[in-house]
Amino acid sequence: PPMLTVIIPCKDEAHNIRACIESVRPIADEILVADSGSTDNTLEIVRTAGGCRLIEREYVNSADFKNWAIPQATHEWVLIVDADERPDATLVREINALMAGEPKHDGYEFRATMYFLGHRLRFSGQNTSVKLALFRRDLGRFARQRVHAECDVSTGNVGRLTGKINHYSCQSLTRFMQTQNRYATWSALDMFERGRRVSGLGVAVRPVLRFLQFYLVRGGILDGVPGFMSCSMVALNNFLKY
Repeated sequence: PPMLTVIIPCKDEAHNIRACIESVRPIADEILVADSGSTDNTLEIVRTAGGCRLIEREYVNSADFKNWAIPQATHEWVLIVDADERPDATLVREINALMAGEPKHDGYEFRATMYFLGHRLRFSGQNTSVKLALFRRDLGRFARQRVHAECDVSTGNVGRLTGKINHYSCQSLTRFMQTQNRYATWSALDMFERGRRVSGLGVAVRPVLRFLQFYLVRGGILDGVPGFMSCSMVALNNFLKY
């Protein structure tokens, strides 16, 4: 049967890394932690946790970093799990079942369950996100863009799992805002290089429309205060980006 390397990209994730490592032990034949210059005690935690292989390199952007890490996996299959993500019990069972036989597809996608400051977001536009993160090492690479790059499996032979990945995207507003600011900058650069331009009216109107889309059309109002905060952050990111 095929074997699986779980790749965990990280930087300054001391508050997350141990829980992430433990969450993937039931499915990983190899845990490959790819660090991009942590200055906290992330690396110490990785070493004391045991059973991990550590690689390090400077960070350019997410796609570039992951594409560097993927070929270094020992095994034929890889699963990319960010430090703030944890596979749920159903996803663990499904992946173990896949690896016990011969997978029919070359890549698998699944949905994410989003958490904001400890609260699960059932709506807020966050309940429809899908990620392709389980694939054959030699067939999957991330699109060459700075932010929100998606993985592409060269054969196009992709299946869907029913399990989900729990994504604790915002555990601290300070860290979250730093991340959003960085993402907005990268998104702006990506769009500018593709020839996108925006007017003053667009800067004023687009964030408002984005908030209404996520808060009213996609149900953020049903998530209470966390939903309002999350949708506000989406609108702020949109404003900064444009």
